[in-house]
Amino acid sequence: FSSEWAAAHFRFHPPHSDLAYALQAGKGGTRAILAAVQAHIITYLLFTRETECTHLERLCRVGRWEQGQALASALAETLWAAGGGGRAVVCLVTAPITMMPREGYRANSFTERIRLFEFSEKAAAQGFISDHINCFKGEGSHGVILFLYSLLFSRTLER
Repeated sequence: FSSEWAAAHFRFHPPHSDLAYALQAGKGGTRAILAAVQAHIITYLLFTRETECTHLERLCRVGRWEQGQALASALAETLWAAGGGGRAVVCLVTAPITMMPREGYRANSFTERIRLFEFSEKAAAQGFISDHINCFKGEGSHGVILFLYSLLFSRTLER
């Protein structure tokens, strides 16, 4: 992955601002993934989230916690759809590398540390993602790459 991809994570505009519902997108290849997730975030905020706000106020009056919940819902919904409505796989970075890469393979100190978590219920996947949302939102988290890997494993390489 390029340095642009490695630095990409899910980052919202400031909470309680006019664009609090919107993800910030840099230049380049990660925009397509961010746009797909953004559509699910807006759907969640407008139609799923319980709030007293009406219409477009539902989008602007979003705090930091609600941003995280919207992102968790959007990621879970997308992974569940990729898994055919029967499974979702979430990839997270875990402990330091404990083995040397095989010959002909160039280690990047990221891919070697990925651990897969498989779920057969969408609610469980969403709860897990919500509990680990900073793994996708945090600076230096490689959040967009983790989500891309999660999509691939949820869909399966055969499909």
